[in-house]
Amino acid sequence: MRTRLIVALASALLGVATIVGVALATAPSGVTSTTFAVGHFNEIYAKTISSSWQARISTKGASDLYVLENRIAVGGSFGWHSHPGPSLVIVKSGALTLYRGDDPTCTPEVVPAGSGFVDDGGDVHLVRNEGSVETVVYVTSLVPEGATRRIDVPAPGNCAF
Repeated sequence: MRTRLIVALASALLGVATIVGVALATAPSGVTSTTFAVGHFNEIYAKTISSSWQARISTKGASDLYVLENRIAVGGSFGWHSHPGPSLVIVKSGALTLYRGDDPTCTPEVVPAGSGFVDDGGDVHLVRNEGSVETVVYVTSLVPEGATRRIDVPAPGNCAF
């Protein structure tokens, strides 16, 4: 009987250690996404230069370009995630609060309507609607051909949520 009790206790502890040791991805909530278009491109080399402005887009290998709309309900969150390539994000209405996984202070960055930000890709971040109205954003993402545009990741542990 004592041997069975020890085996049962050891099994239970092992099971708890296994559950605790598994890092779970954080899923989005309160987010509705609509993909407007996906385009496939061979290597891109575009350059525009004027006397007061310049832009360059350069890829090595084929790419997929996504254009989408995200609607985030009050209190909604994208969950912790990353992207394999850059995204240009425009906030049409409401505001987003952005948290970066590599920020040890978990300092929020609020992006109001009419503004935007560039996600370089490869970084872990979480975006939430901490405002009082639905937030609408438009996103254009450039990723390697065939890659998943969004990669869910476990919370990095730098924020209390």
